[in-house]
Amino acid sequence: MTRSLPLITLVALLAGCATQAPGPNGTRHVGDWKNQQTTLDELDTWKLAGKVGLRAPDTHQSANLDWTQQASHYRLLLTGPFGAGRTVLDGKPGQVTLTNGDGEFSAPTPEALMQERLGWSLPVSSLDHWIKARPAPGSESHIERDDLGFPATLSQAGWVITYKRWTLVDGLWLPGRITMTQGDIRAVLVVTNWQPGASP
Repeated sequence: MTRSLPLITLVALLAGCATQAPGPNGTRHVGDWKNQQTTLDELDTWKLAGKVGLRAPDTHQSANLDWTQQASHYRLLLTGPFGAGRTVLDGKPGQVTLTNGDGEFSAPTPEALMQERLGWSLPVSSLDHWIKARPAPGSESHIERDDLGFPATLSQAGWVITYKRWTLVDGLWLPGRITMTQGDIRAVLVVTNWQPGASP
């Protein structure tokens, strides 16, 4: 699937399904994660809402995030200090468009767009996998699990993704808080609403 999101939208991704409050709902058990793998593999449509914080060289900001994903097309809306009001990142195969108060900017990939507009880039093309606590295809990865078999950390492409909270949505356990770090870049995503399978 295509992914795009500039600096703030980078680690953003949150989805909402039946209004879910942050934090775990219900109790996780051994085997729960293993039993939902087929469903996670097939999940490519969702809506997310939450907050994202980013700390990078000379940057420390936060924003509200609304993310809509439908197969290979995604739309990220960031509001608040992060995007100086309103920033929209719209992506599909071969084209990503960023619209904010400075105008509209396009590039073939989200990484290229971030490099052009920000001077540095993030592995945004992996986010639709990492938001599901799954490694992205195409590169080696390592997963460390907690006592119940759920991913605790995922290491891939030089990044370490930490999962500290889980939310039960329509019988599916999904990450509620994600921290991604690489060098002096750190992004935190707190999901306030997940809607797996929700259409635009």
